[in-house]
Amino acid sequence: MFNILVVDDEPLICKGLSSLLASSGISIGHIYTALSGYEALDCIRMEEIDLLVTDIQMGAMSGIDLMQHAKLAKPWVQTIVISAHETFQYAQMAVRLGAKDYLIKPLNSEQFLDSVRNVLLKMEKPSPALDTFMAELGENFRPEEPLPEYSALLNLLLTDPDAVLADGRWMQQLDDLKLRGPFFAVIKIKLMTVLPGSPQKKGYTLREQSLLRYAAMNIAQELLAQEWDFRAFYSPEEEITVIIQWDDPSYEEAASGQINRLDVLGRSLYFHIHKYLQLHAVIGISQILQGLSFMEVLNRQAGKAILWNREHSDHYVFYYGDFNWSNYTTDPSVEELHTHSNLIVQKAKEYIEASYAQKGLTIHEVAKKNHVSPNYLSYLFKKNTGFNLWEYVIKLRMEDSREMIMNTDLRRYEIAERVGYESPEHFSKIFKKYYGISPSELKK
Repeated sequence: MFNILVVDDEPLICKGLSSLLASSGISIGHIYTALSGYEALDCIRMEEIDLLVTDIQMGAMSGIDLMQHAKLAKPWVQTIVISAHETFQYAQMAVRLGAKDYLIKPLNSEQFLDSVRNVLLKMEKPSPALDTFMAELGENFRPEEPLPEYSALLNLLLTDPDAVLADGRWMQQLDDLKLRGPFFAVIKIKLMTVLPGSPQKKGYTLREQSLLRYAAMNIAQELLAQEWDFRAFYSPEEEITVIIQWDDPSYEEAASGQINRLDVLGRSLYFHIHKYLQLHAVIGISQILQGLSFMEVLNRQAGKAILWNREHSDHYVFYYGDFNWSNYTTDPSVEELHTHSNLIVQKAKEYIEASYAQKGLTIHEVAKKNHVSPNYLSYLFKKNTGFNLWEYVIKLRMEDSREMIMNTDLRRYEIAERVGYESPEHFSKIFKKYYGISPSELKK
């Protein structure tokens, strides 16, 4: 059963699409609706949403903005875009953000339902048991190595870029690969075929490890092919390494925007590898640097990021830039990492407590103020406080609004305004979900 969120600033359209979906015979668990991007984002943060159906133009937060924030919150949520404007720019941006379809209003009912069915059908593919997966590959299967004629060169580029750049023959091979940048990042994927400290340590044969790595490589390539210019290959450390590149035109966004995209990609890689292989994978993400000469630096950064899993064994996606390594002459100790983590959470709490009533507050904004990725901040916040970061924002908003209801004569719309909600209806919905009664019932 899938949960669907329908978002449109026209109530009749929300109601009509909800009714259409409810009577379609499609296996749907719950249909949520939202009349704005902010309301929809709250729903995505608080509920288990599988498919987002959103309009493009919706006032303060557009459908494109909503998709961006939704990907940061839950990268695996699928999207269908509906729009009254057959504009190439909108369609291009929607597809770049992973939209599975772009439908023009007025909607054709059958076309809309076919689109929903197609998206859900692809999500419905069962995850085979790992032993079944191994058996299906067969004893005579020989996984092909990606870029076999270039893997040695790419691994050398990551360890000794100066040697490669000084050799005309190797430079010609890089040109054949169209590895020109000028901006690059490195991602490393390390499969955890044995969990440290696990009482059920399952040892895989070398052949089984090779097959698992081949399967993970295929998952990674399928995800990356959707929107990235990349080269993926095996590394000697039994890791999968991905070099991502941008030319000048494709690097128009600020570096922080690209880092957020890499963070979303890292979580998508982890989610899909875990879903289909029932294995954890640690993902290490480097910073973005300009020039092939920095490949050794990027490779070292991605490798160091993976090592964070030793300190945070229940977390699997790490961005090198989340920790200020330059403050230390040697790699920081566990105690130093712990102190740094506590400081990040404390500063985040202070910022949230000062800003929770701000309309349009996002996890991305809180993370940016603390100079860490939203993914890492969310993990640390939950680990240190017991609250999801957005649950903490809602807690502060609800406690403040309850005080105002009990002790002032402010009207519902005034209270909603003061605690950061754009509409009294949205405020009431969250309040009732949190306390079990509506603001008016509490007032009585």
